[in-house]
Amino acid sequence: MAEYQNIFTSVQVRTPGEPGISLGRGNIHRVGGIRFSYWAGKLGDAQIGPIYLGFTGILSLICGFVAIEIIGLNMWASVNWDPIEFVRMLPWLALEPPPPQYGLSIPPLHDGGWWLLAGFFLTASILLWWVRTYNRAKALGMGSHLAWAFAAAIWLYLVLGLIRPVLMGSWAEAVPFGIFPHLDWTAAFSIRYGNLFYNPFHMLSIAFLYGSTLLFAMHGATVLAVSRYGGDREIDQIVDRGTASERAALFWRWTMGFNATMESIHRWAWWFAVLTVITGGIGILLTGTVVDNWYLWAVKHGVAPAYPVVEGVGAVDPEAGASQ
Repeated sequence: MAEYQNIFTSVQVRTPGEPGISLGRGNIHRVGGIRFSYWAGKLGDAQIGPIYLGFTGILSLICGFVAIEIIGLNMWASVNWDPIEFVRMLPWLALEPPPPQYGLSIPPLHDGGWWLLAGFFLTASILLWWVRTYNRAKALGMGSHLAWAFAAAIWLYLVLGLIRPVLMGSWAEAVPFGIFPHLDWTAAFSIRYGNLFYNPFHMLSIAFLYGSTLLFAMHGATVLAVSRYGGDREIDQIVDRGTASERAALFWRWTMGFNATMESIHRWAWWFAVLTVITGGIGILLTGTVVDNWYLWAVKHGVAPAYPVVEGVGAVDPEAGASQ
């Protein structure tokens, strides 16, 4: 066995298949059996399965399948059911929300109704999977940290597709289903409301996004660097601090001026990641409901400088059409 194990000298530990603890009465049996994968072992644990779906898991998969079928078949119909054209144009195809004239009413299927139906089943699928995640954690006596992190991402999803459109009074404010159409919507949304970069909650979201990537990388690098001293056994180091955590702490003090602990670094990472989508959702929710032009808002509050006056014309509000 290698004396010094890191990302380049890792070894795979193969044990007999672990089926998991007894589920008890009233639970659906696990499915899939147990198998091992060498390549899965290169990334994590080599064992795959069994998996527990339960009632909520099965219902979630059914709802998700229905949503994808509605989206996919509508996209296919838009290219006249040509399979080659469907594959070629897939990144550009979209299922659009209802036009503005329908407001929050239920439109005909061919005029946005399919989007509404797909959104209903997709939302049901996601929420049912959250229930499954929460219940599985409780059944195993675990904390519900993962479920609440998932809920933070669901918050942003609901803001984009449900909460903000309802507050704006129109399903047309929601995001279309599609790859590039989704990106086009984002760009148009930013332009329409005076550049989203001036939105302070967007700034916070990006700071937490970049911060979480840096934090995870720094933590992963530090633990790999002390893995020769047992640093990868973090739980042991939390309750019985050894040379690995001592060296890691010393390194962080020397390079950063302070250090997190083997336990607190995970709370840091959890909060940074979760706050990315929480602040992002708040920023989207305020756009159009409270603030109509983020650039003019930033100028008013001293965040951004006003454009210099050229020939007597200052910054123009696209909505009002007048100089500010």
